[in-house]
Amino acid sequence: MIQNAPNLNDTTDTATRILEAAEAQFRHYGYSKTTVADVAKELGMSPANIYRFFASKAELLEGVCARLLGQSQKLAEDCAAMPLSAEERLRRYSMAQFQFTVATMMDDRKVHEMAVVAIEQSWGVIDKHIDEIQAILTRVIAEGMDNGEFAKGDPAYMARCFGAATSPLHHPQMVAQCIGKDNRAQPEELTEFAIRALKA
Repeated sequence: MIQNAPNLNDTTDTATRILEAAEAQFRHYGYSKTTVADVAKELGMSPANIYRFFASKAELLEGVCARLLGQSQKLAEDCAAMPLSAEERLRRYSMAQFQFTVATMMDDRKVHEMAVVAIEQSWGVIDKHIDEIQAILTRVIAEGMDNGEFAKGDPAYMARCFGAATSPLHHPQMVAQCIGKDNRAQPEELTEFAIRALKA
């Protein structure tokens, strides 16, 4: 009998399954109450097998956050690729990120806890994500400058400022503190303010 050749994707598939199980456990029980043993039990494997792929629970959370941030980056890339003006693409980007943050980080308090722990740890995955988002914004803003939509200047600098100005719409802790409060700028207002600054 001819045996099937080993699947070269087995290792990647196992790591993905582990991250999916970890995210489900973090969402259901909360990060602080979930152990590596809990994740292993959910998968029907030993904790030692988890540790073959992830050195600690903190590394598991980093992997889960990287998955969520990957979804955020995909949203940004999709907005940047729209056949619209640079101004409208930035508007779509800002509001899409806000809606993503609310949907994934705010509707479930346990997910919010997970995001807060990640931010407090200042993991490299978050800095990498910020760099990737700024690169996308830089490209869109540069196109807007070329088209005469925005004032001429350093697009990378403008992207950093645009990102900082709209960060209350994308940062889980800031969204949690500001959402639904009448004395805070509304998402649409903050987005329009940041876009007007690019035109000045």
